Amino acid sequence: MTRASRPGPSGMTKTTRILSVSIPVADQDAALRFYTEVLGCEVRVDSEIWPGARLVEVVPPGSDVAITLLPPDSQIPVAVRLGTSDAQEAHDRIRAAGVTLRNDAVLHLEGAPPMFAFTDPEGNELVYLQDPA
Repeated sequence: MTRASRPGPSGMTKTTRILSVSIPVADQDAALRFYTEVLGCEVRVDSEIWPGARLVEVVPPGSDVAITLLPPDSQIPVAVRLGTSDAQEAHDRIRAAGVTLRNDAVLHLEGAPPMFAFTDPEGNELVYLQDPA
């Protein structure tokens, strides 16, 4: 059994994969041009997901992991986005472990998978999204 395929300890939340890594950008349009025209990334998402919250994701050709370009003051957290097989179960286990949650409950936004935000012990922002895979 490889390290990646070993089962986790009982009671551990299952992380299925890294979905995206976000970086703060002062100008989303300029950043989008740089990542597409200079680095050759493809646009995965460019939409206003709610009033005042624009989500811009680019992906290098052949990669499943996106780069999310967000203003530092965005309503969307600048975070590493991880997949999980069951967002509610993950939320319950993380709460029980005493992790700092950014959402009291799993969010169910129209057109998006169930999700919630939390921080690691160093204060880095993370988001779990229920992975349809």
